[in-house]
Amino acid sequence: MAKKPGDENTLTGRVKRYAQVGTAIGGFAARVAGERVLGIKGDRAKNAEGLKLALGGLKGPLMKVAQILSTIPEALPAEYAAELAQLQANAPHMGWPFVNRRMTSELGDDWKDKYKGFSREAARAASLGQVHKATARDGRALACKLQYPDMDSVVEADLRQLRLVFAAYRRMDPAIDPSDIHAEITARLREELDYRHEAKNLALYRHMLAKEKEVHVPEVLDDLSTKRLLTMTWLEGEPIKDIAARASQQVRDAIAVNMFRAWYVPFYKFGVIHGDPHLGNYTVRADNSINLMDFGAIRIFAPSFVKGVIDLFRALQTDDRALAVSAYETWGFHNLSNEMIDTLNIWAAFVYAPLMEDRPRLVEETNAAEYGREAVAKVHKELRRLGGVKPPREFVLMDRAAVGLGSVFMHLRAEVNWHRLFHDTIAGFDVGALAKVQNAALKKAGLDQ
Repeated sequence: MAKKPGDENTLTGRVKRYAQVGTAIGGFAARVAGERVLGIKGDRAKNAEGLKLALGGLKGPLMKVAQILSTIPEALPAEYAAELAQLQANAPHMGWPFVNRRMTSELGDDWKDKYKGFSREAARAASLGQVHKATARDGRALACKLQYPDMDSVVEADLRQLRLVFAAYRRMDPAIDPSDIHAEITARLREELDYRHEAKNLALYRHMLAKEKEVHVPEVLDDLSTKRLLTMTWLEGEPIKDIAARASQQVRDAIAVNMFRAWYVPFYKFGVIHGDPHLGNYTVRADNSINLMDFGAIRIFAPSFVKGVIDLFRALQTDDRALAVSAYETWGFHNLSNEMIDTLNIWAAFVYAPLMEDRPRLVEETNAAEYGREAVAKVHKELRRLGGVKPPREFVLMDRAAVGLGSVFMHLRAEVNWHRLFHDTIAGFDVGALAKVQNAALKKAGLDQ
Protein backbone atom coordinates (compact mmCIF):
# COMPACT_ATOMS: atom_id res chain seq x y z
CA MET A 1 0.00 0.00 0.00
CA ALA A 2 1.43 3.38 -0.99
CA LYS A 3 2.16 5.82 1.81
CA LYS A 4 0.16 8.99 2.01
CA PRO A 5 1.95 12.31 1.60
CA GLY A 6 3.39 13.38 4.93
CA ASP A 7 3.31 9.85 6.38
CA GLU A 8 7.06 9.76 6.75
CA ASN A 9 9.54 11.68 8.81
CA THR A 10 11.40 12.38 5.57
CA LEU A 11 15.07 13.24 5.24
CA THR A 12 14.19 15.98 2.77
CA GLY A 13 11.65 17.46 5.17
CA ARG A 14 14.08 17.40 8.08
CA VAL A 15 16.90 18.97 6.06
CA LYS A 16 14.62 21.74 4.84
CA ARG A 17 13.45 22.50 8.37
CA TYR A 18 17.00 22.36 9.77
CA ALA A 19 17.99 24.97 7.21
CA GLN A 20 15.15 27.25 8.28
CA VAL A 21 15.35 26.83 12.03
CA GLY A 22 19.08 26.21 12.29
CA THR A 23 19.94 29.65 10.99
CA ALA A 24 17.75 31.34 13.59
CA ILE A 25 18.63 29.14 16.57
CA GLY A 26 22.26 28.63 15.58
CA GLY A 27 22.94 32.35 15.45
CA PHE A 28 21.31 32.82 18.84
CA ALA A 29 23.26 29.94 20.43
CA ALA A 30 26.55 31.09 18.91
CA ARG A 31 26.05 34.63 20.16
CA VAL A 32 25.27 33.48 23.70
CA ALA A 33 28.20 31.04 23.71
CA GLY A 34 30.54 33.71 22.36
CA GLU A 35 29.52 36.16 25.05
CA ARG A 36 30.27 33.56 27.70
CA VAL A 37 33.65 32.52 26.25
CA LEU A 38 34.76 36.13 25.83
CA GLY A 39 33.47 37.13 29.23
CA ILE A 40 31.08 39.67 27.77
CA LYS A 41 27.92 40.44 29.70
CA GLY A 42 25.24 39.91 27.08
CA ASP A 43 22.16 42.03 26.60
CA ARG A 44 19.42 39.53 27.43
CA ALA A 45 16.62 41.80 26.30
CA LYS A 46 18.29 42.36 22.93
CA ASN A 47 19.05 38.66 22.48
CA ALA A 48 15.49 37.73 23.44
CA GLU A 49 13.99 40.17 20.96
CA GLY A 50 16.31 38.86 18.25
CA LEU A 51 15.27 35.28 18.96
CA LYS A 52 11.59 36.21 18.80
CA LEU A 53 12.06 37.98 15.47
CA ALA A 54 14.00 35.04 14.05
CA LEU A 55 11.41 32.48 15.13
CA GLY A 56 8.43 34.64 14.30
CA GLY A 57 8.84 34.02 10.59
CA LEU A 58 8.91 30.24 10.97
CA LYS A 59 5.52 29.54 12.57
CA GLY A 60 4.82 25.84 13.13
CA PRO A 61 5.28 23.75 16.28
CA LEU A 62 8.21 25.80 17.56
CA MET A 63 5.68 28.53 18.28
CA LYS A 64 3.67 26.11 20.43
CA VAL A 65 6.86 25.22 22.31
CA ALA A 66 7.67 28.89 22.79
CA GLN A 67 4.24 29.58 24.23
CA ILE A 68 4.51 26.60 26.60
CA LEU A 69 7.92 27.73 27.82
CA SER A 70 6.72 31.29 28.34
CA THR A 71 4.29 30.07 31.04
CA ILE A 72 6.71 27.80 32.96
CA PRO A 73 8.49 29.81 35.67
CA GLU A 74 12.25 29.81 35.10
CA ALA A 75 12.23 27.46 32.10
CA LEU A 76 13.85 30.39 30.29
CA PRO A 77 15.05 33.81 31.46
CA ALA A 78 12.27 36.30 32.11
CA GLU A 79 13.34 38.44 29.14
CA TYR A 80 13.07 35.46 26.79
CA ALA A 81 9.74 34.30 28.21
CA ALA A 82 8.22 37.77 27.83
CA GLU A 83 9.22 37.97 24.17
CA LEU A 84 8.20 34.41 23.30
CA ALA A 85 4.81 34.89 24.96
CA GLN A 86 4.00 37.40 22.23
CA LEU A 87 4.39 34.84 19.47
CA GLN A 88 1.18 33.53 17.97
CA ALA A 89 0.94 29.81 17.23
CA ASN A 90 -0.65 30.43 13.84
CA ALA A 91 0.59 29.09 10.54
CA PRO A 92 -0.47 30.40 7.11
CA HIS A 93 -3.71 28.85 5.93
CA MET A 94 -3.56 26.10 3.32
CA GLY A 95 -5.44 27.16 0.21
CA TRP A 96 -8.31 25.13 -1.21
CA PRO A 97 -6.25 23.15 -3.78
CA PHE A 98 -3.91 22.07 -1.00
CA VAL A 99 -6.83 21.24 1.33
CA ASN A 100 -8.50 19.20 -1.40
CA ARG A 101 -5.32 17.17 -1.95
CA ARG A 102 -4.88 16.64 1.80
CA MET A 103 -8.49 15.52 2.26
CA THR A 104 -8.19 13.18 -0.71
CA SER A 105 -5.07 11.62 0.79
CA GLU A 106 -6.92 11.02 4.08
CA LEU A 107 -10.42 9.92 2.98
CA GLY A 108 -10.06 9.05 -0.70
CA ASP A 109 -11.19 10.58 -4.00
CA ASP A 110 -14.84 10.56 -2.91
CA TRP A 111 -14.22 12.43 0.35
CA LYS A 112 -16.66 15.24 -0.51
CA ASP A 113 -19.50 12.73 -0.75
CA LYS A 114 -18.91 11.81 2.90
CA TYR A 115 -19.98 15.30 4.01
CA LYS A 116 -23.15 17.22 3.24
CA GLY A 117 -21.06 20.39 3.10
CA PHE A 118 -17.44 21.45 3.65
CA SER A 119 -16.20 25.03 3.98
CA ARG A 120 -13.38 25.94 1.61
CA GLU A 121 -12.03 28.56 4.01
CA ALA A 122 -10.41 27.55 7.29
CA ALA A 123 -12.28 28.64 10.40
CA ARG A 124 -9.10 28.54 12.44
CA ALA A 125 -5.39 27.93 11.89
CA ALA A 126 -2.97 26.70 14.54
CA SER A 127 0.56 25.38 14.81
CA LEU A 128 0.04 21.83 13.52
CA GLY A 129 -3.07 22.13 11.38
CA GLN A 130 -6.19 24.08 10.50
CA VAL A 131 -9.90 23.62 11.20
CA HIS A 132 -12.67 23.69 8.61
CA LYS A 133 -16.35 23.84 9.42
CA ALA A 134 -18.41 21.14 7.72
CA THR A 135 -21.85 19.53 7.79
CA ALA A 136 -22.43 15.83 8.35
CA ARG A 137 -24.74 13.79 6.16
CA ASP A 138 -27.21 13.78 9.08
CA GLY A 139 -27.07 17.58 9.31
CA ARG A 140 -24.84 17.97 12.35
CA ALA A 141 -22.31 20.83 12.34
CA LEU A 142 -18.74 19.49 12.30
CA ALA A 143 -15.22 20.70 12.93
CA CYS A 144 -12.58 19.05 10.71
CA LYS A 145 -9.00 19.48 11.93
CA LEU A 146 -6.58 18.77 9.09
CA GLN A 147 -2.85 18.51 9.77
CA TYR A 148 -0.36 20.39 7.62
CA PRO A 149 1.86 18.21 5.41
CA ASP A 150 5.24 16.85 6.54
CA MET A 151 4.70 17.87 10.16
CA ASP A 152 6.62 14.83 11.46
CA SER A 153 9.77 16.22 9.89
CA VAL A 154 9.03 19.74 11.06
CA VAL A 155 8.49 18.68 14.67
CA GLU A 156 11.61 16.50 14.83
CA ALA A 157 13.76 19.26 13.37
CA ASP A 158 12.34 21.83 15.78
CA LEU A 159 12.90 19.57 18.78
CA ARG A 160 16.56 19.10 17.87
CA GLN A 161 17.02 22.84 17.55
CA LEU A 162 15.18 23.43 20.82
CA ARG A 163 17.84 21.32 22.50
CA LEU A 164 20.40 23.90 21.35
CA VAL A 165 18.38 26.69 22.98
CA PHE A 166 18.25 24.80 26.26
CA ALA A 167 21.95 23.97 26.10
CA ALA A 168 22.82 27.62 25.54
CA TYR A 169 20.63 28.73 28.42
CA ARG A 170 22.04 26.03 30.69
CA ARG A 171 25.58 27.32 30.05
CA MET A 172 24.42 30.85 30.69
CA ASP A 173 22.38 30.15 33.83
CA PRO A 174 22.71 26.93 35.90
CA ALA A 175 19.75 27.56 38.23
CA ILE A 176 17.43 25.25 36.25
CA ASP A 177 18.38 22.03 34.46
CA PRO A 178 15.85 21.90 31.57
CA SER A 179 16.68 18.42 30.27
CA ASP A 180 13.49 16.83 31.60
CA ILE A 181 11.49 19.78 30.29
CA HIS A 182 12.80 19.02 26.80
CA ALA A 183 11.96 15.32 27.25
CA GLU A 184 8.39 16.15 28.24
CA ILE A 185 7.83 18.61 25.39
CA THR A 186 9.22 16.00 22.97
CA ALA A 187 6.83 13.30 24.18
CA ARG A 188 3.77 15.54 24.15
CA LEU A 189 4.46 17.08 20.71
CA ARG A 190 4.93 13.64 19.17
CA GLU A 191 1.59 12.60 20.65
CA GLU A 192 -0.07 15.69 19.20
CA LEU A 193 0.96 14.62 15.71
CA ASP A 194 -1.29 11.55 15.95
CA TYR A 195 -4.92 12.63 15.74
CA ARG A 196 -6.01 9.06 16.50
CA HIS A 197 -4.41 9.57 19.91
CA GLU A 198 -6.25 12.88 20.30
CA ALA A 199 -9.51 11.09 19.45
CA LYS A 200 -8.86 8.76 22.39
CA ASN A 201 -8.17 11.80 24.59
CA LEU A 202 -11.55 13.20 23.55
CA ALA A 203 -13.23 9.93 24.49
CA LEU A 204 -11.45 10.05 27.84
CA TYR A 205 -12.67 13.58 28.54
CA ARG A 206 -16.23 12.80 27.51
CA HIS A 207 -16.14 10.00 30.10
CA MET A 208 -14.47 12.00 32.88
CA LEU A 209 -16.74 15.03 32.48
CA ALA A 210 -19.97 13.15 31.76
CA LYS A 211 -21.49 14.32 35.07
CA GLU A 212 -20.28 17.91 34.67
CA LYS A 213 -23.29 19.51 33.01
CA GLU A 214 -21.51 22.85 32.73
CA VAL A 215 -18.69 21.47 30.55
CA HIS A 216 -19.06 20.18 26.99
CA VAL A 217 -16.67 18.03 24.93
CA PRO A 218 -16.99 17.33 21.17
CA GLU A 219 -17.90 13.89 19.84
CA VAL A 220 -15.51 12.29 17.35
CA LEU A 221 -16.75 10.80 14.08
CA ASP A 222 -14.39 7.83 13.74
CA ASP A 223 -15.30 7.02 10.14
CA LEU A 224 -14.25 10.55 9.10
CA SER A 225 -11.03 10.62 11.12
CA THR A 226 -7.49 9.39 10.48
CA LYS A 227 -4.03 9.94 11.92
CA ARG A 228 -3.96 13.41 10.33
CA LEU A 229 -7.65 14.30 10.11
CA LEU A 230 -9.90 14.66 13.15
CA THR A 231 -13.61 15.18 12.48
CA MET A 232 -15.76 16.05 15.50
CA THR A 233 -18.97 17.85 16.33
CA TRP A 234 -18.84 21.64 16.21
CA LEU A 235 -19.51 23.40 19.53
CA GLU A 236 -20.92 26.92 19.30
CA GLY A 237 -19.67 29.44 21.81
CA GLU A 238 -18.15 32.85 22.35
CA PRO A 239 -14.54 33.70 23.23
CA ILE A 240 -14.13 34.21 26.96
CA LYS A 241 -12.38 37.56 26.50
CA ASP A 242 -15.44 38.97 24.71
CA ILE A 243 -17.80 37.89 27.49
CA ALA A 244 -15.48 39.04 30.27
CA ALA A 245 -15.52 42.56 28.86
CA ARG A 246 -19.26 42.99 29.36
CA ALA A 247 -20.50 40.35 31.81
CA SER A 248 -21.66 40.93 35.38
CA GLN A 249 -19.65 39.75 38.38
CA GLN A 250 -22.07 36.86 38.88
CA VAL A 251 -21.61 35.64 35.30
CA ARG A 252 -17.82 35.99 35.43
CA ASP A 253 -17.72 34.04 38.69
CA ALA A 254 -19.88 31.27 37.22
CA ILE A 255 -17.60 30.95 34.20
CA ALA A 256 -14.55 30.78 36.49
CA VAL A 257 -16.10 27.96 38.53
CA ASN A 258 -16.91 26.04 35.35
CA MET A 259 -13.35 26.52 34.10
CA PHE A 260 -11.94 25.31 37.41
CA ARG A 261 -14.04 22.14 37.33
CA ALA A 262 -13.29 21.54 33.64
CA TRP A 263 -9.59 21.36 34.49
CA TYR A 264 -9.46 19.97 38.01
CA VAL A 265 -12.23 17.37 38.18
CA PRO A 266 -10.24 15.29 35.64
CA PHE A 267 -7.04 15.89 37.60
CA TYR A 268 -8.18 15.07 41.14
CA LYS A 269 -10.72 12.40 40.17
CA PHE A 270 -8.81 10.71 37.32
CA GLY A 271 -5.21 11.94 37.43
CA VAL A 272 -5.45 13.67 34.04
CA ILE A 273 -4.95 17.30 33.05
CA HIS A 274 -5.54 19.39 29.94
CA GLY A 275 -2.17 21.08 29.58
CA ASP A 276 -3.09 23.94 27.26
CA PRO A 277 -5.54 26.50 28.68
CA HIS A 278 -4.91 28.73 25.65
CA LEU A 279 -7.72 31.22 25.01
CA GLY A 280 -8.49 29.50 21.72
CA ASN A 281 -9.11 26.12 23.35
CA TYR A 282 -12.46 26.87 24.97
CA THR A 283 -15.54 28.98 24.40
CA VAL A 284 -18.51 29.97 26.54
CA ARG A 285 -22.16 29.18 25.77
CA ALA A 286 -25.13 31.45 26.42
CA ASP A 287 -25.81 29.63 29.71
CA ASN A 288 -22.19 30.24 30.86
CA SER A 289 -21.22 26.59 30.41
CA ILE A 290 -17.86 25.81 28.82
CA ASN A 291 -16.92 24.17 25.53
CA LEU A 292 -13.56 22.41 25.74
CA MET A 293 -11.54 21.90 22.55
CA ASP A 294 -8.11 20.77 21.35
CA PHE A 295 -7.10 17.66 23.27
CA GLY A 296 -3.59 17.15 21.95
CA ALA A 297 -1.71 18.28 25.08
CA ILE A 298 -3.13 15.89 27.68
CA ARG A 299 -1.03 14.59 30.59
CA ILE A 300 -1.78 11.44 32.59
CA PHE A 301 -0.22 11.38 36.08
CA ALA A 302 0.54 8.60 38.50
CA PRO A 303 -2.02 8.67 41.36
CA SER A 304 0.87 9.26 43.79
CA PHE A 305 1.67 12.53 41.96
CA VAL A 306 -1.89 13.76 42.50
CA LYS A 307 -1.64 12.81 46.17
CA GLY A 308 1.56 14.83 46.35
CA VAL A 309 -0.28 17.94 45.11
CA ILE A 310 -2.85 17.57 47.89
CA ASP A 311 -0.18 16.70 50.48
CA LEU A 312 1.79 19.84 49.69
CA PHE A 313 -1.33 21.97 50.18
CA ARG A 314 -1.88 20.38 53.59
CA ALA A 315 1.81 20.73 54.45
CA LEU A 316 1.75 24.46 53.71
CA GLN A 317 -1.53 24.89 55.59
CA THR A 318 -0.28 23.15 58.74
CA ASP A 319 3.43 23.97 58.42
CA ASP A 320 4.23 20.25 58.22
CA ARG A 321 7.76 20.17 56.86
CA ALA A 322 8.01 16.38 56.72
CA LEU A 323 4.84 16.16 54.61
CA ALA A 324 6.19 18.84 52.24
CA VAL A 325 9.42 16.86 51.79
CA SER A 326 7.40 13.72 51.10
CA ALA A 327 5.37 15.56 48.45
CA TYR A 328 8.47 16.88 46.66
CA GLU A 329 10.12 13.47 46.72
CA THR A 330 6.94 11.86 45.37
CA TRP A 331 7.07 14.28 42.45
CA GLY A 332 10.65 13.32 41.61
CA PHE A 333 12.83 15.89 43.40
CA HIS A 334 15.91 14.22 44.86
CA ASN A 335 18.64 14.97 47.43
CA LEU A 336 16.82 17.98 48.85
CA SER A 337 18.68 20.04 51.43
CA ASN A 338 16.82 22.06 54.04
CA GLU A 339 17.67 25.23 52.13
CA MET A 340 16.36 23.78 48.86
CA ILE A 341 13.09 22.80 50.58
CA ASP A 342 12.71 26.33 51.91
CA THR A 343 13.31 27.68 48.40
CA LEU A 344 10.76 25.37 46.78
CA ASN A 345 8.26 26.32 49.47
CA ILE A 346 8.52 29.98 48.44
CA TRP A 347 7.14 29.15 45.01
CA ALA A 348 4.63 26.64 46.36
CA ALA A 349 3.25 29.21 48.81
CA PHE A 350 2.73 31.64 45.93
CA VAL A 351 0.93 29.06 43.72
CA TYR A 352 -1.28 27.72 46.53
CA ALA A 353 -2.09 31.12 48.06
CA PRO A 354 -5.64 31.48 46.60
CA LEU A 355 -6.59 28.10 48.12
CA MET A 356 -5.52 29.00 51.64
CA GLU A 357 -8.24 31.46 52.62
CA ASP A 358 -11.84 30.33 53.21
CA ARG A 359 -13.50 33.35 51.62
CA PRO A 360 -14.41 34.70 48.18
CA ARG A 361 -11.39 36.52 46.77
CA LEU A 362 -9.60 37.57 43.62
CA VAL A 363 -6.71 35.39 42.53
CA GLU A 364 -4.60 38.50 42.01
CA GLU A 365 -4.79 39.53 45.66
CA THR A 366 -1.67 37.42 46.13
CA ASN A 367 -0.95 36.15 42.62
CA ALA A 368 -0.67 39.37 40.64
CA ALA A 369 2.17 39.69 38.16
CA GLU A 370 4.36 41.86 40.38
CA TYR A 371 4.17 39.39 43.26
CA GLY A 372 4.91 36.55 40.87
CA ARG A 373 8.00 38.33 39.57
CA GLU A 374 9.20 38.90 43.12
CA ALA A 375 8.66 35.25 44.05
CA VAL A 376 10.37 34.01 40.90
CA ALA A 377 13.32 36.35 41.38
CA LYS A 378 13.80 35.22 44.96
CA VAL A 379 13.52 31.53 44.07
CA HIS A 380 15.90 31.93 41.12
CA LYS A 381 18.53 33.68 43.21
CA GLU A 382 18.42 30.92 45.82
CA LEU A 383 18.49 28.13 43.23
CA ARG A 384 21.64 29.57 41.70
CA ARG A 385 23.27 29.86 45.11
CA LEU A 386 22.34 26.27 45.97
CA GLY A 387 23.66 24.80 42.72
CA GLY A 388 20.46 24.51 40.71
CA VAL A 389 17.55 22.09 40.50
CA LYS A 390 16.17 19.69 37.88
CA PRO A 391 12.37 20.03 37.71
CA PRO A 392 10.56 16.72 37.03
CA ARG A 393 9.07 16.53 33.55
CA GLU A 394 5.52 16.23 34.92
CA PHE A 395 5.70 19.91 35.85
CA VAL A 396 5.72 21.16 32.26
CA LEU A 397 1.98 20.78 31.63
CA MET A 398 1.06 21.01 35.31
CA ASP A 399 2.67 24.45 35.58
CA ARG A 400 1.25 25.50 32.23
CA ALA A 401 -2.26 24.56 33.36
CA ALA A 402 -1.93 26.29 36.76
CA VAL A 403 -0.38 29.50 35.42
CA GLY A 404 -2.64 29.59 32.37
CA LEU A 405 -5.82 29.11 34.39
CA GLY A 406 -4.69 31.67 36.91
CA SER A 407 -4.38 34.22 34.13
CA VAL A 408 -7.91 33.33 32.92
CA PHE A 409 -9.30 33.86 36.42
CA MET A 410 -7.55 37.21 36.64
CA HIS A 411 -8.87 38.17 33.21
CA LEU A 412 -12.39 37.37 34.46
CA ARG A 413 -11.77 39.31 37.68
CA ALA A 414 -13.50 36.37 39.38
CA GLU A 415 -14.22 36.55 43.12
CA VAL A 416 -14.60 32.94 44.12
CA ASN A 417 -14.03 30.95 47.29
CA TRP A 418 -11.18 28.96 45.78
CA HIS A 419 -10.58 27.22 49.12
CA ARG A 420 -14.05 25.62 49.16
CA LEU A 421 -14.01 24.92 45.45
CA PHE A 422 -10.73 23.04 45.88
CA HIS A 423 -11.99 21.10 48.92
CA ASP A 424 -15.22 20.18 47.15
CA THR A 425 -13.17 18.82 44.26
CA ILE A 426 -10.82 16.70 46.40
CA ALA A 427 -13.52 15.47 48.80
CA GLY A 428 -13.14 11.77 49.49
CA PHE A 429 -9.78 11.55 47.74
CA ASP A 430 -8.10 8.17 48.10
CA VAL A 431 -5.00 7.28 46.11
CA GLY A 432 -6.01 3.62 45.77
CA ALA A 433 -9.49 4.49 44.55
CA LEU A 434 -8.01 6.99 42.09
CA ALA A 435 -5.78 4.27 40.61
CA LYS A 436 -8.79 2.01 39.99
CA VAL A 437 -10.92 4.77 38.49
CA GLN A 438 -8.04 5.96 36.31
CA ASN A 439 -7.32 2.48 34.98
CA ALA A 440 -10.98 1.94 34.11
CA ALA A 441 -11.23 5.32 32.34
CA LEU A 442 -8.05 4.78 30.32
CA LYS A 443 -9.19 1.32 29.29
CA LYS A 444 -12.59 2.64 28.20
CA ALA A 445 -10.88 5.32 26.05
CA GLY A 446 -8.33 2.86 24.61
CA LEU A 447 -5.40 4.63 26.27
CA ASP A 448 -4.29 1.74 28.49
CA GLN A 449 -1.92 0.24 25.91
